Parts: sequence; C-alpha cells; structure tokens
Amino acid sequence: MTKEVNMSTKYNPTEVEAGQYQRWLDEDLFKPSGDQKAKPYSIVLPPPNVTGKLHLGHAWDTTLQDMIIRQKRMQGFDTLWLPGMDHAGIATQAKVEARLKEQGISRYDLGREKFVDKVWEWKDEYAATIHAQWAKMGLSLDYGHERFTLDEGLSKAVTKVFVDLYNKGLIYRGEYIINWDPQARTALSDIEVIHQDDEGAFYHVKYPFADGVTFNGKDYIEIATTRPETMMGDVAVAVHPSDERYKELVGKKIVVPLVNREVPIIADQYVDPEFGTGMVKITPAHDPNDFQVGNRHDLERINTMNEDATMNENAGKYEGMDRFEARKAIVKDLQDQDLMINIDPIVHSVGHSERTGVQVEARLSTQWFVKMGPLAKMALDNQNTEEKVNFVPERFEGTFNHWMENIHDWVISRQLWWGHQIPAWYNKQTGETYVGETAPEDIENWQQDPDVLDTWFSSALWPFSTMGWPDVDDPDFKRYFPTNTLVTGYDIIFFWVSRMIFQSLNFTGKRPFKDVLLHGLIRDEQGRKMSKSLGNGIDPMDVIEKYGADALRWFLSNGTTPGQDLRFSYDKMDAAWNFINKIWNASRYVIMNLDGVDKPELPAKDQWQLSDRWILSRLNETVEHVTREFDKYNFGEAGRALYDFIWNDFCDWYIEMSKATLQSDDEQQKKNTQNILAYVLDQTLRLLHPIMPFVTEKVWLSMPHVGESLVTADYPVVHDEFKDTAAEKQMQLLIELIKSVRNIRSEANAPMSSAIDLLVQTDSKEVAQIFNDNWTYINRFCHAEKLEVGTSEELDIPTLAFSSVITDATVYIPLAELVDLNDEVARLDKEVAKFESEVQRAEKKLGNEKFVANAPAAVVAKQKESLADYQAKLQAANDRLAQIKAQM
Repeated sequence: MTKEVNMSTKYNPTEVEAGQYQRWLDEDLFKPSGDQKAKPYSIVLPPPNVTGKLHLGHAWDTTLQDMIIRQKRMQGFDTLWLPGMDHAGIATQAKVEARLKEQGISRYDLGREKFVDKVWEWKDEYAATIHAQWAKMGLSLDYGHERFTLDEGLSKAVTKVFVDLYNKGLIYRGEYIINWDPQARTALSDIEVIHQDDEGAFYHVKYPFADGVTFNGKDYIEIATTRPETMMGDVAVAVHPSDERYKELVGKKIVVPLVNREVPIIADQYVDPEFGTGMVKITPAHDPNDFQVGNRHDLERINTMNEDATMNENAGKYEGMDRFEARKAIVKDLQDQDLMINIDPIVHSVGHSERTGVQVEARLSTQWFVKMGPLAKMALDNQNTEEKVNFVPERFEGTFNHWMENIHDWVISRQLWWGHQIPAWYNKQTGETYVGETAPEDIENWQQDPDVLDTWFSSALWPFSTMGWPDVDDPDFKRYFPTNTLVTGYDIIFFWVSRMIFQSLNFTGKRPFKDVLLHGLIRDEQGRKMSKSLGNGIDPMDVIEKYGADALRWFLSNGTTPGQDLRFSYDKMDAAWNFINKIWNASRYVIMNLDGVDKPELPAKDQWQLSDRWILSRLNETVEHVTREFDKYNFGEAGRALYDFIWNDFCDWYIEMSKATLQSDDEQQKKNTQNILAYVLDQTLRLLHPIMPFVTEKVWLSMPHVGESLVTADYPVVHDEFKDTAAEKQMQLLIELIKSVRNIRSEANAPMSSAIDLLVQTDSKEVAQIFNDNWTYINRFCHAEKLEVGTSEELDIPTLAFSSVITDATVYIPLAELVDLNDEVARLDKEVAKFESEVQRAEKKLGNEKFVANAPAAVVAKQKESLADYQAKLQAANDRLAQIKAQM
C-alpha cells in the first residue's frame, strides 16, 4: 500500500534547502503578523560589523535567536526580529586603509570625503555577503525593518543623545591620559585594550644628583623603568612620604639622563615603598598614574611622541625615530655614558589594541568623555526592581554589577573619519564651544570637531533607535519596545550589554530588553579559541556546504548549556547529519504509507491500540518538555527530549510496531495507524521546525494537505486527553521484555531467524494480561513460537535456560543446547552489579536533603518509584542466581 513519494532515499541538504529561503521571503512570512490582538514579541539582532564574513560565533548567536523567534511566531505572537549591521568605526576604517595601502594610497591622499565614499563601497560589498550568509543559515529576519548604525534615523538619535548628555553635564571634554592606538591613530576605551604577555626588561638607570649632592656614598639614585623611550618626558622622581630611607632627599633635585634637565624629588602616596628601590620616575604625559601625581604636584606634562608613536621634537636627538628604535638607541647611549647599571629581562603584561593588535600607548590627549557615575548608579538601582534585566545564566548579573560598580569615565571620541562626527563646533575667533543637534547659523565662523564617536556609543542605542526613537509615537517603538530577549556572547557584557542598559534607562525610562541570554565562545576540538594565528578557524558556510544548515543549527543549539563555551567537532556534525537522515527516512516511510489520507485526523480514542495510546502520551510529554525548556532557554535539554522521542520512541518502536498493523487485513486499524503516524510526524516536524527549518518544511509540504508553510503553522500544545500513564507503563514493560530477549539472543548467538519459546514468570495479573494481550508485538519483535506467562508454580521452568530480570517479571528462554551454567552465572553477576549500582545511585539521590527539598514532588516520587523497581529487580536477580548455583 505504499505510494510514490518525491523524496530521495537519502537526505541531501543541498536539494532540501534549494529555493526555500527565497520562497519564504517572496511570501513575506517573516514580517510581523500585524494582529493587534496578538501579544508582541521582539528581538533585535546584535548588528555584525561590516568588516568581513560572519564566523561560527555569529552562526551560534543567530541560530539561537532564530529558534526563539520561529517558535514564538508559531505560538501566535506578533513577532519582530529586526536585523541590521554596525559601521564598526575603527575595525572597518582599518580594513579599508589596508586595502588602499595595497594600492599605494593612504586616506590622506584621498581626503575625508572621498575616503568615506570608499568605506561606503566596502560596506555595500560586505553587507551583501552578510545577507547571503543570513540566507544560508535560514534566519527568519524581517528585512523590511533592517537598520544600519549610520542610517539617517539612527544618526539623529545619536546626535540627540550626545547633546542631551552634554546639556546634563554628563559629557565633557578634557585633557587626560588615554589609551592610544598608534596604527589607527585613535583613542581607545579601557575595554578595547587586550593585555597579553610580552618579553621586555627592567632597565636600571643612574639619575645623577644636581649640585654635587651624594646619598649613601653615591652621586646618583637608581631608577628602574620598562620604557626608557619615555625618559625624555620625566619631570620628577617620587618616593613615599613615610619612607624613612629617603626623607632627606625630598626637595632635592636630580638630572634626567641624556636630557640634562633638573627635576625635583617629591613625596606622594602613589609610590609603593616595597617595590624595587621605592623610587619611581614621574612622566605625566605617558602614564595614567603619573598623570594623577602630576596633577597633585602641578608638574609639567611633556609629550614626547607623535600620533604614530614616532618620537617628536621633545625627544631631542631621537626625534623621528619609531618608539622601539628609540628605545634601542637610548639604551645604547645610556650604556656608552656609563648610566646603565644593569638590564633584567622580564615577561610582563602589555596592552594591545583589540582592533589593530599593536601595542597601545598611554598618551596625553584632549578627548570627549561620558561621566559614568550617575548612569551606572541608575543601571544598578534598576537591578533592584521588578523591571530589572534578567541575566541567563543568572551568575552574569554579578559580572554586570561588578563592572558598573567599578566603571571609569568613558572616552567616546575617536580620531577617525568613518562614523558619527561629534556634534560640537569651535568658534574660529573666540575658541568658544557649541554643541547642538544642528550646526551654528554662522557656520563659516565655526569649525566642527573632526573626531567621530566610539562605535559602541551608537550601538548602545540599538534596541530603541532602531524602533524610531526619539519619535516616541513611532508605531514600532510603542509596540515592540522594550524588546523581549537579547542573545549575545558573555564577552561583550562590558562593551555593549551594560551600555544599552544605562542608555535605555536614561533616555526611555525602560530596560532595553527583558532577558539577556548569554552564550560562550566557540572553541576548536582541543578547547582552544579560534584565531587566525592558530589557523583553527572554521567558516560556517563551509560546514553548511558539507552538512547543511539544519545539521549545523542542530549542533549549535544542542552543544552546550547557557553561558558555557562550545567545542566544535566534526564527529558531532556527523552525528547531527545522521540524526537528520534518520528523520528523513522515517518521514519518507510514513508518507509512503499514507495512501488514502487526505488530511491527518486522529481516530476516535476508543479505537487507539496500546502503541497508539503510548506514542501520543509520549508525544504529549515531549511537547510539554520542549516548550518548558525553550521558555528557560535550555535548548540543549529541549534537543535531548526531541532526540529521545524521535529516535527511540517514534522511529525505533512506534514505526516498527506500525508495520504489523499496516501489513494486516484490518482496514479500519490500518487507517487509524496511518492517521496516527501522520499526526505524530506532523506534530514532531512542528516541534523541530525552529531548530531545523529547511528539512522540516520540505517534509511537511510533502505530506497530505496540512498547510502552506511551517513558518506560520501552529506550534504544538499539550493535550490533557493524551496523557496516559497506564499505556506508558505497559509499553515500557513490553519494551523491556523485547530488549531482554534481544540481549539474550545476542549473548547466546541465537539469530532472529530462529524461533524460540518464551516463558515469563510474574506474580502480577496485570503484567500477565499486558503480555498476553500484546502477543502480536512480542512475536514480531522476538520471533517467539510460544509464549507462556504465569507464576512460578504455573510454569515449568528448566534449569538450563537463559534468564533476565525485568520490572515485576523474569524472562526465561530455554536454549538447553546453548546454556553454560558458568557463563549464565557470570552474566547474572553482571546484572546484579548493575542493579546494585542503580539502587545505590537512587538511594544517594534520595538521601540528598537538598534534592528532596527543592526538586518537584513528581520528580522525587519518580525517583522513589525507580528505587523500588531496581530493588525488586535486584532481589529477583539474586534469587535466580541462587537457584542456578544450587543446580551446579
């Protein structure tokens, strides 16, 4: 009764995925429903940088978001998943400059306007690549709402935020020591600096006294430095005020070597008297701590470097040298003039630019800053209200709070051309500063600040600027803000998550999102972070080419728990593909056997067989489990529930059992089984669709008429009438019996082709009834020529028989010619050991007061039931073992 089905005999992801995404787009299936009665649910996509191709981390991030939004869409929510991209100031400008450099061109050759045009060309090129990758991943994004951080509307929001913060006194301009990237020639915030161990040295240098002073018999003091190239900017030497060794030296003067500049010895609390000699040189223009010391003592600030980290005119004879070349030259001169005492090689932590990788300089510079104190307090206070942002996992709230409690003012100006130019102008005659949303009227007398804003300044507004803010009457802002869930990596809590929270609270009075789901990093199979230097990076598009998008999505959604890192593994990708192939083959079998079924409809409940009642009860439990775990973002647990149901319950058992019915002469029962097969497959595909959109859609559309697309189909719900604990218990007994017979056949090397006699000893009339009523299944799966069920008194059980203990019964297979009592004792010993282990495990769990007190009552009850079952099995196994030993 099979029919022709347009499904290949083997799962081919290329064929399955071809054309599907475009059809979804053509049919506008990803846009909000527009149903004002439906509850809104919104997610904003963390905007990828337009610097290149998306990596596996993006694939992970977007897969989780797509799963959430697809499920909510199917559940009837009015969903908006808003896509977009980030202009990524430093990173994108660096990429474009590198491309131009290959052509022998610098941005200064082009000028600002033409250079920015080049960057826009880059943006268009890589935005197209990213769009293609989103399509390959099957992301159900509403492209009608797509945004870019330099869009006119978003730029308007950025300008308003800057001006408002400035007018509130929360943005200011000042000269401070900042982190400086000499390659990109721009300021960096603290969190854009990556510290790594570099080889270096402590250079112990003689600083001679002025005016013939001596100390401890020497005419110099010893100063140790790791950066002799900054010596030209030394303006003092400091000691701790309570350091008795040097009290008499405070106020005296020493001479800076090679410069011959006299500078004072001062006392300041900053100095650690226990470190080194307890004397440190003070260079206010090149060290943040020295900058503070200089402010306290009104010291001069001498900047000795240019923007590109070459030495400037204040460096004397070293002017024009690269900083590291200058270091070598200065060290040589100190040695030649007998001013170098010794050099101690060290390995120390040095800051590097996150964007360009070059060593960062601490540089005196005039920059724009955000005063973080009030904004951080607002964010921290909100975490003590019902409108707090919920961190998943919860432990990351502590990370957020710690960061906000210890935050520094945020340097927001960047010396770049690509980005939001700072809305500040300086009067050419008076030097007056004007900050406003529009330029001054007499513009010819004003010069706009050439700097742009930190990329994170604009992306901090992403959840509400993309919704039309500052127009608070914008329909999107009114309906979809605040958003529901943000999905991102835990590594950008500081960069992005924290900034979105305080900006949103300050400008909208609301949290930007209800939940923030944080995932970890993707690592290689050895647990190493993926990087260019290690050559262990993996392109998700290559993975999709080989395994398909659904297999990659399945791996990414099931590989770990929230907040944990994920190890990429080709073995796991093979397993993912195999699972989908199993689904494909099971679906093909079902569809081939649906002749005469126009639309799946469940038969009347009184016509359900035991296997029907069982599979619908298991389906119902799976729907409940998956929905619950999705709501808690436990996608790995949801995946395990789906896998167990599909592979074990549906494929290995129900489909196999259905074959007996479909080959029988009972036409009504055949029809019932067809409809139940179709129903279970339909519901299973709906459950799987958020994770595996392509293959589920392909199969679903191959079934008898069920609808136009799974994208907008109803998500499965729990049906109380499906719950059938009796059927589950009975079916579990049948499965236990069948498995035990299969195991005995395997150990006895008795093939399935040979018929056996089967004796089941039980004192339970209920168990006996179950086995007798399901003789058809037992015969099909066990090839039993004869089945006898009864008590020990009713059965004639030979000593030479294989046996196995199952729940409330013992199974015997008389195979006298194959039974070796010694082997049977050894086998039963293993069974006893297994049951003892299970008893101990259950007793330990129930002996845990925390488990008993905190676990749901149903879980505790199930554990107690499991303990009783294993205790009974242990007793039965021991009894059988004693019986055999008595016969030996």
